[in-house]
Amino acid sequence: MSRKKRIYNRIKAVLAENGKTNIWLAERLEKNKTTVSKWCTNDVQPTMETLFEIADTLDVDVRELLASNKTK
Repeated sequence: MSRKKRIYNRIKAVLAENGKTNIWLAERLEKNKTTVSKWCTNDVQPTMETLFEIADTLDVDVRELLASNKTK
């Protein structure tokens, strides 16, 4: 039985929508690129404070970085 990995954030998608990479984000936030990569693959989640820093860096509403828990 395979379990589908739950998607909590949309960081990777928002980076792509803005033509940015996770390496670019790591440099801007002064974070390890491996850490940012783990955020982008939803293996690890950033803290709430860091999520707001990401939103500020990308100039987006923080809500754009979160996956919805409701299906339409």
